[in-house]
Amino acid sequence: MWRLGFFFHEIAFGLLSVFIPLYVVGPSIGGTLVDIGIMTSLALFLTIPASFFWGYICDRTRRYKLYILLSFLSITVLLFLFTFATNVGMFIVLYVAMSMLHVAHEAPKNVLIAEHYPREEWERSYALYEGLTEIGFLIGLVVGLFASTLGFNSNFTLLLCSGLNLLAFVLSVFLVADPLLIFERRLVGIEKKIDFTYRGVDIFSDLTAGLPLREKFRGDSFLGFGFGLVLFSLASSIFFTPLPIFFSQKLALPASLIFLIYILNSGGAMAGYFFISARARYIDTRKQLRRMVFLRGLLVLLLVVAVNFAFSPTVVSSVFLLLLGFAYAVYSILIISLSMEIIPAGKTGLIDVLVGLGAALGSFLGPYFAETFGYLPQFIVASAIFFVAYLFLKILS
Repeated sequence: MWRLGFFFHEIAFGLLSVFIPLYVVGPSIGGTLVDIGIMTSLALFLTIPASFFWGYICDRTRRYKLYILLSFLSITVLLFLFTFATNVGMFIVLYVAMSMLHVAHEAPKNVLIAEHYPREEWERSYALYEGLTEIGFLIGLVVGLFASTLGFNSNFTLLLCSGLNLLAFVLSVFLVADPLLIFERRLVGIEKKIDFTYRGVDIFSDLTAGLPLREKFRGDSFLGFGFGLVLFSLASSIFFTPLPIFFSQKLALPASLIFLIYILNSGGAMAGYFFISARARYIDTRKQLRRMVFLRGLLVLLLVVAVNFAFSPTVVSSVFLLLLGFAYAVYSILIISLSMEIIPAGKTGLIDVLVGLGAALGSFLGPYFAETFGYLPQFIVASAIFFVAYLFLKILS
C-alpha cells in the first residue's frame, strides 16, 4: 500500500513526459529544440550533486519518509508556479528546481525496498514497484492523449499534474513508514565478502593440488559497472530527448498520436517489469543485463533502417518503442538490484549520480545532433554508444 502515492506521482510525470517538450516549442513559451536540450541538460547536471546529497542525507539520518514527502510537496508547488511562466528562461529555472527536488525521493525509495525485503526478493520487489508505477505512467500518457485530443488548456494540464502530486504527498503521509531495522544491505555486503574469500581459498587449494582452474576469480568491478551505467544513460538520453519533436516535425504526427506511441512504449516497459517479477529467481542478473543493453542498441539501429525504408514508419516506430520499453524495464530492475549490492550504505545516491551524468550529457547532445546533423545520424550515435556500454559491462564488470 505504501507505493500508492508513487502511483499518482507517476501519472503526473507520464503526462508531463510528452507535454513539456511539446509545450516548450509551442506558442506559449516559443522555445526551440536547442532550448529543450539546454533545459534538460542543465536540470540533469544539477541533479547529480542533488542525487548524491539526498542519498547521503537519508542514509545518514535514517529518515527516508521525510525526503519522499519533501519531494512530492515541492513538486506540487513548482508545477503550480509553472502556470505563471511566460518565457523560456523562467520555465527553465522552474524545471531545474523541480528536477533537483524530484530526485529527493529516488534514493529513499530504493532503500525502503532493499531494507523491507531479503536479497532474494529484491528483483521481484523492485519489479512490482516499477510495474505499479509504470501503470501510473501509462495512465498519465492516456490522460495526455485525451487532453490533446479535446484541446485542454495548458494551464489546466499543469494544475492537474500539481494536484496529482499533492495527492501523492497526502497518501505518503499516511502510508509510508521508515524501516524499524536497517541491516539488509550490510548483510548482503558481508555475505559477498565471505563468498569472495571462500572462492579464493577454494581456487588456491585446487592450484596447489595441481588441478586445473575451474572458474574465473574476479570480484565485481565498480569501474566497469559505473562506465556501463553512464554510457547506457547517455545513449538513452541522446535517443529519447528529441524524440517527441522527431515525431512531431519529421513524421508530422499530431500530439494525440505521439501520446499513443508513448503509451505503447510504456506498455512494453510494464510488460518487462512484470516479466522480471515472475522470472527473477531464474535469471542470471549480469548476463541478462548485458543482453538488454545489446538489445537496446540493436533496436535503435533497426529503427534507423525502418524509418528510412519502411512504408509505414509510424507503425514500425511504435513497435520498436514497445520493444525498447520492455528492454529498459528489465535493465532498470537488474541495475538497481546490482547497485544495492555494489554501492555501500551512505552512498546510495551514487547510482542516480551516474545515471544523471550520462543523461545530462545526452540530453544536450541529442537535440544538438538532431538539429545540426539530422535525426538519423543522432539515432546511429545513440545505437553505437549502447554497443560500447555492452562491451564495458561484458569485459570489465
